[in-house]
Amino acid sequence: MLTTAPPLARSRPDLRERLLVHGPECFSDIELVALLLGTGAEGESAVAVAARLLDESGGVSGLARLGGHWLSARRGLGPAKAVRLLSALELGRRASERALSARRELIASFDAVVEWATPRIAALEHEEVWVLALDGQNGLLAAIRVAKGGLHGCALTPRDVLRPAVRDGASGIVLLHNHPSGDPTPSPEDSRMTAALAVACEVVGVELLDHVVVARNGASSLRSLGGF
Repeated sequence: MLTTAPPLARSRPDLRERLLVHGPECFSDIELVALLLGTGAEGESAVAVAARLLDESGGVSGLARLGGHWLSARRGLGPAKAVRLLSALELGRRASERALSARRELIASFDAVVEWATPRIAALEHEEVWVLALDGQNGLLAAIRVAKGGLHGCALTPRDVLRPAVRDGASGIVLLHNHPSGDPTPSPEDSRMTAALAVACEVVGVELLDHVVVARNGASSLRSLGGF
């Protein structure tokens, strides 16, 4: 006989699916705590337990100051959920602390891009394509390899380049790749890819700062060559 799943069994996957689609920044404090709890108590959903917990503790900032024994004693929690909450709060604290203290490498010029890229990819025997995701002050947020083995239209699209840059909250990007031949002169494929990427960058509001080609015999900038 088929039975209908109780509302609590349906709500948790819905929250998880929404987070994967929309990201955690779209969730309320209550929903995020409910996801960490996973389950509620008898007659009380995870969302209801989370709301009560935040109300009793004075919100997220109050929750972060409480100890494991207090949390474990709350109805609907227990030691396992208390440990889960404390671990998440501590990870958030460490991430915030390290983000504030970290000094980002500045990539503010063509020479800086070449200095970063040359020891990493200039002498490779195969092509690699990298994206440098930069913040508003040209600090390096992330360096992501987006392709290996060539720079061809069907192998790399503007979406492949922009997806990690948007994910990392980049204000601008530098696309770079190497030429195993040793000649840094941009190819027609390089120019076509750059033009298509420049259009896509305008659409999503991420500035394409340059496309740099490095090789054993030097480097070239498609921006300086009028490539976009």
